[in-house]
Amino acid sequence: MKKVSREVPAPGDMGTEVIAVPMDAPVRLDLRLESVMEGVLVTGTAHAPVEGECVRWLDPLRRELDADFQEMFSYPDADTRTARRDEDGDDAEDEDTPCLEDDLLDLEGVLRDAVVLALPMQPVCRDDCPGLCPQCGARLADDPDHHHEVADIRWAALQDFQAGGADAGPDENQET
Repeated sequence: MKKVSREVPAPGDMGTEVIAVPMDAPVRLDLRLESVMEGVLVTGTAHAPVEGECVRWLDPLRRELDADFQEMFSYPDADTRTARRDEDGDDAEDEDTPCLEDDLLDLEGVLRDAVVLALPMQPVCRDDCPGLCPQCGARLADDPDHHHEVADIRWAALQDFQAGGADAGPDENQET
């Protein structure tokens, strides 16, 4: 078993359209490498800066992200492919296990998968972000007491009737 810490530049396209790790940003990797019968088991954490936009009012945001991952890298000469049965009962080979290449590990794909899955789907500038007013688009964080008097349209005709009745005086056809 060996523990390794490294800082590497982030590869491109580590994120979504809304939030991502900037290209060439420093990514700190804290790894634990364990030799097992089939190969090397890599367990680690990636710590990286992320930049994006709040989905509620498109303000820029910056955060730090920690993504945990674990992957088995098999030895190139070992036959570690495990046979399994598919729905038809035929043997199928599991070819998803990455291999060591000249005693080197290619962590880019594993790192990208872990970071993208750890990113929020709808990033907001803060956890209690109120967003925008649906009527006028005002930022609710700037004015927490912001509201609109909205009349129920089902009662609008009665409001006109009540206002008109108060100005007209008593009804002449009404019995007293």
